[in-house]
Amino acid sequence: MVTMAQRIEELRTKQGLTRPALSVALGLPRNAVEKFETGRQTPTKEQQEKIATYFGVSLFYLKGESDDPTRQDSWMTAALSGVEEDDEPVRPVRRPAPKAPTPPPAPGGNGAILASLLQNKAFQDTVRAMVLDALRTKEGQDLLAQIVRKELTRQDR
Repeated sequence: MVTMAQRIEELRTKQGLTRPALSVALGLPRNAVEKFETGRQTPTKEQQEKIATYFGVSLFYLKGESDDPTRQDSWMTAALSGVEEDDEPVRPVRRPAPKAPTPPPAPGGNGAILASLLQNKAFQDTVRAMVLDALRTKEGQDLLAQIVRKELTRQDR
């Protein structure tokens, strides 16, 4: 797994920037990027957002949690608007309604594992914390604003 320090160094070198130059471009102390890349200091959430925005990558990519540098808001915006990034409409797949309710999974199957995880308070708290962290980012706030606007528009009709 790639660390945030490695990712910052990779992005900086691809741009042909020195550590001090990147620090200045981000409005940080001159030796901040050196500390980030050597692991002596972890960027604050705000600094991480500045770095991700500067390089045009998602926070997940910057943190090494994803190998897809795509900005989260670009693919989420397309999903919300029903339009792909190449502006072709997304056609929903119509599936016939099930004729009868599906039986619950057999005990011991993968469904039972998932069901037990969903009932676990610690798992619920972890998922809730991860979702809230994602929603607190600029991308998350933008996504929430888009959803609210879309819902208000729908209700006004």
